[in-house]
Amino acid sequence: MTPAEILSTDLADAAQELRARDEPFAFATIVRTAGATAAKPGAKALLSADGTILQGWLGGGCTRGAVKRATVQALQDGTPQLVSVAPEDLLAEKGVSAGDEVDGTRFARNGCPSRGTVDIFIEPCIPTPQLAVIGTSPVAQALIALAPQFHWSVTTTLDDGKLQRQRFVVIATQGQGDIDALTSACTAHPDYIAFVGSQRKYTALSEKLTAAGIAQSLIDQVHAPAGLDLGAVTPEEIALSILAQLIKERRLALHKTDV
Repeated sequence: MTPAEILSTDLADAAQELRARDEPFAFATIVRTAGATAAKPGAKALLSADGTILQGWLGGGCTRGAVKRATVQALQDGTPQLVSVAPEDLLAEKGVSAGDEVDGTRFARNGCPSRGTVDIFIEPCIPTPQLAVIGTSPVAQALIALAPQFHWSVTTTLDDGKLQRQRFVVIATQGQGDIDALTSACTAHPDYIAFVGSQRKYTALSEKLTAAGIAQSLIDQVHAPAGLDLGAVTPEEIALSILAQLIKERRLALHKTDV
């Protein structure tokens, strides 16, 4: 639970509804004001993925555009945003322009007659990424036990892809229904697919996937062998190497817009 939820039952209830639907959202908190402003420090709001205020209040329309942009950016990057909305002459005094980011603060112009300054902290809340572990092998069981400790929502089936979160799939069938599992994973279009097995084995399976009519572009997206090369031997070590690779890919996906 975030500080915003602790201080507001309404915000907590609304946030819980969004979490239950696996929808991304953000909290906005006014942390500082100067001059004439409608809202004061401590005012909070819950915002949807497109920056719409769903619950709470941040004052008038002077900050709405800046908050919306910062919310979208925060959810894209997976990192908090601090935005300072100030009159143009004050921005000029600081030597910055609207849109500039200096020392972690992004500046925006306040065009309202009040000419106040409002600093707003945006905290993104992104749905826990889903990890579908397909198979009942010892590696699969070890991965299912380990992954929740690193903030993965683990399932043993493939969903329909309607949930608004990252989806990763690990095929750990190890000879028990490999083709069926790979076919289902490829056609589910997750963000990442890994296959527990050697590259040579996957090459042989790829030929069968091609014969079954699976597009080459889908076949090529499967990472085999799964996991980082840690010299892993036991199922637990292999699971750890896979999880390390998944965490790396998850972070890269969150920050791909920064490149």
